[in-house]
Amino acid sequence: MNRNRNAFINGVRDGIPIALGYFAVAFSLGIVAKKAGLNPFQGFLSSILNHASAGEYAEFTVIMANAPYFEMAFVILVTNIRYLLMSCALSQKFDTDTSYGHRILVGFGITDEIFGISVGKPGVLNPYYSYGAMAIALPCWAFGTALGIVAGNILPVSVVSALSVALYGMFVAIIIPAAKKSRIVGGVILVSFLASFAVSRIPMFDGLSDSMKISLLTVVIAGIAAFLFPLKEDGAEQGKEAEESV
Repeated sequence: MNRNRNAFINGVRDGIPIALGYFAVAFSLGIVAKKAGLNPFQGFLSSILNHASAGEYAEFTVIMANAPYFEMAFVILVTNIRYLLMSCALSQKFDTDTSYGHRILVGFGITDEIFGISVGKPGVLNPYYSYGAMAIALPCWAFGTALGIVAGNILPVSVVSALSVALYGMFVAIIIPAAKKSRIVGGVILVSFLASFAVSRIPMFDGLSDSMKISLLTVVIAGIAAFLFPLKEDGAEQGKEAEESV
């Protein structure tokens, strides 16, 4: 029990910067939600169930277009499909005895940033660490959207744009420490940046959504990296033993 509680507290601690960034960026989503005709409660409910800025933006755009529910479901599925890959990758860090219930709950609350801090934990991942990060980050995301609906249109556009930069800072904070520890990780990150830029400039990929491009690049680059630089099993076992000794 103590180990689960400590993991949860550590997750809350590491999730605070993410929560602050989410709260700020959600204001811009609140503005879009208000234009789509949503009230604060509807905006809160949308964000507590859909944990992605691109997915929610697509959702609100579909609502404004008065499109059918099927189209909305399809658009959100395509936009958020990368989280399926993240959930599968993160499940490999759980102990083999981890129940399906924990795996499903962690998968439901996955975001780019929560995935980043969770997958970056050394050794076996305790699901309560992810729960802690979700407990502080996801409500802030939802409340930020609701308050954005209320006050978003009052804020100057320049202020909203400035607040939106916060997430990019969090992405940098996630990848830099990992790149410093491993040249392989740093190389994969650099290749990912270059490949993403190249794909955005190649006309044949213009028909794909940004999320689909990210998903395809993730599968290809991660697959090649895993084949060329496989993780040694003894290192994973040592990480597990280290966590159990804490």
